[in-house]
Amino acid sequence: MSKLVAQTPPMGWNSWDCYGASVREDEVRGNAEYMAAHLKQYGWEYVVVDIQWFEPNAKSDLYNPFAPLVMDEYSRLMPAVNRFPSAAGGRGFKPLGDYIHSLGLKFGIHILRGIPRQAVAANTPILGTEYRAADIANTNSTCAWNTDMYGVDPSKPGAQEYYNSLFQLYAEWGVDYVKVDDIASPIYHKGEIELIRNAISNCGREMVLSLSPGPTSVANGDHVSKYANMWRMTNDFWDRWEDLYAMFGYAAQWTEYIGPGHWPDADMLPLGRIGIRSAWGPRYTRFTKDEQIMLMSLWAIIRSPLMFGGDLRYNDEWTNSLITNEEVLNITKSSYANRQLYRDGNAIAWTALGEDGSVYLAHFNVGDEPAEVATELAQLALSGKYQVRDLWARQNLEVVDQKVVTAVPAHGAKLLQLKAVK
Repeated sequence: MSKLVAQTPPMGWNSWDCYGASVREDEVRGNAEYMAAHLKQYGWEYVVVDIQWFEPNAKSDLYNPFAPLVMDEYSRLMPAVNRFPSAAGGRGFKPLGDYIHSLGLKFGIHILRGIPRQAVAANTPILGTEYRAADIANTNSTCAWNTDMYGVDPSKPGAQEYYNSLFQLYAEWGVDYVKVDDIASPIYHKGEIELIRNAISNCGREMVLSLSPGPTSVANGDHVSKYANMWRMTNDFWDRWEDLYAMFGYAAQWTEYIGPGHWPDADMLPLGRIGIRSAWGPRYTRFTKDEQIMLMSLWAIIRSPLMFGGDLRYNDEWTNSLITNEEVLNITKSSYANRQLYRDGNAIAWTALGEDGSVYLAHFNVGDEPAEVATELAQLALSGKYQVRDLWARQNLEVVDQKVVTAVPAHGAKLLQLKAVK
């Protein structure tokens, strides 16, 4: 696989948390413009159109069963022009991709594993081959929650050519990031993952490959870290305390696979204004401010990709403070040796090393009451004196020579940097 993409965890915006399957071109452009003006300088760069951009009648985060999809003559799905007007005339996503690139950003799309069921029903051709959709489809391989696709049988002649034709098209559109869904869990579709990786390698354009949903089995860690740039550790993550609590367990399992070009993915950040066209109605995130600090501290210290889920244009000062703190984002971008240090009741500590020789320490309190969390310097294999800095408060605290003690709110976190004092 390419060593040129995702050298640091990808950072961007994804349309799912706010618009479900129904995002429109004006909304994508608006979020891209906001990112370019306010967030690009901090490293935010990917603008990702999530599921069912090819479904003209998508209205929310609920799927229309067996909906008619927009498709070209070669079994390839195309943007719905009523939602993406610039795609008219067979231009596909190229005009939108060109616009996002003109802002200095990168363009991503979501796809579902496989080949459209309507292509199989019509038995449409596979570009550049004598094969047709029915020749490569595995009609026994379907998605449990969406009716759009059949799986592709990797052993069938024409299967690789079909995926090649998809990614040739995406390369023409200027796609930089592809999120492939229904591929990592509950069944890990090893064969199709390899077909997709081959197609990316042969399309002539660098693309980040993201796999969904989770939980991806750690038993597939060696394979997924070789073929994908990021993969989901969990099922869809939402603004529920139980989801955040569970993430600590998932993250601890994936430590050895964190590294340049391959990132365990804790999923999108359901922050700001989300659910704008959802079955539950629009809302601002249900996470408390302490839980939001915990979320961002955990995603940083485990170096998860950062994909913002809310409509950026509604962000308030608090929300922006979470995603523009350079000291915190530097952990995402450049720390290493990230690992859980201990878990003792409701107290959890993670640590990582900085390129400047500093040590990062995150104290988490998953309990329902405020608590004191203490870490001995010896637990960090440190001796001597260290200046402790609170990265969220952006201020230096005490100099310590024995242990770091913090008062952590319920469902909260303290994110610290330790630097040796001469």
